[in-house]
Amino acid sequence: MSMIRDLRAAVRPSRVSLRKDSGPYDTTRDPATASAVVDCAVYRDGTRVETDVPLTPHTAMCQVRRDGGFVWIGLHEPTEDEFAGIAREFGLHPLAVEDAVQAHQRPKLERYDDSLFTVFKTVHYVDHDQLTANSEVVETGEVMCFTGRDFFITVRHGGQGSLRALRRRLQEDPELLLKGPSAVLHAIADHVVDGYIAVADAVQDDIDEVETEVFSPGRKGSPRGTDAGRIYQLKREVLEFKRAVAPLLRPMQLLSERPMRLIDPEIQKYFRDVADHVARVQEQVIGFDELLNSILQANLAQASVAQNEDMRKITSWAAIIAVPTMVCGVYGMNFDYMPETHWKFGYPLVLSITVGLCLGIHRTLKRNGWL
Repeated sequence: MSMIRDLRAAVRPSRVSLRKDSGPYDTTRDPATASAVVDCAVYRDGTRVETDVPLTPHTAMCQVRRDGGFVWIGLHEPTEDEFAGIAREFGLHPLAVEDAVQAHQRPKLERYDDSLFTVFKTVHYVDHDQLTANSEVVETGEVMCFTGRDFFITVRHGGQGSLRALRRRLQEDPELLLKGPSAVLHAIADHVVDGYIAVADAVQDDIDEVETEVFSPGRKGSPRGTDAGRIYQLKREVLEFKRAVAPLLRPMQLLSERPMRLIDPEIQKYFRDVADHVARVQEQVIGFDELLNSILQANLAQASVAQNEDMRKITSWAAIIAVPTMVCGVYGMNFDYMPETHWKFGYPLVLSITVGLCLGIHRTLKRNGWL
């Protein structure tokens, strides 16, 4: 039982801020590998069986059938032809094989005759110096897992989500690998969800930054919506994040609550912890979406208020200018018989009245907050 108590510590790396160090991740398959197979190994009694020559999926499975243990095969973006032989060797269901090759699947859990097919969406935070209307905030990939009695197959799509470090950590804990493929499935689920938590923290920083700028003291709004593009782009990235997190909750609940032949009972209860973390991240992402809606509406409201203030100022000055315009218009008609036209003090009097009226209107409008 001590092994189970230390399960999370064995499979979970220490978390670091994604803003400071996003960590290395693979962008392509292993350059030394000629095919889509990144790694293929047999595990017996909790340890990796060392061989003189690299194993193929066929030779690895032959060893397992002869000597026991299980085989773990990792693939990166295999083609249909590359995956066909593996599918025949391990008796994988055609529908699951089609999903694994084509990718772009929602997170899900499907049970077939002698295997489980699980789809995870991996999420990577894209670091950026400044958030713009075109900034990419999150990048997603996929990890698809086939779990059998004596095999575990991972199919990875996308340039991030490498499982090499996770495989090394698991190999350092033989007691954990003794539990078989279900322990590997839990480790991958926990690893993926840990990535969600780290990305959620980084996205929270971006949202706080935008919120601070929109509601900063002394800000009078953005009349041309200069922040709306940034907010909308961040909202789209949060929506992509939500598509990765939300559908995963139900599969994790099924793995933790429903007895399954291929899942070790001692491992199964730890899927409940993964499900709790998924639920927490899902609540965060939903909160992000609602908060961005509020920020966007507040930004548009500020822009509308700023435009109204500008229109009031323009209207106020137009009202002030209307007084001398009217007076000049009347006395510019060049009639011979107009009041005070030939009076010595007519011009100073009219000018004084005009200036007085303009000052009175200006004072009234300023007192009412229009200027």
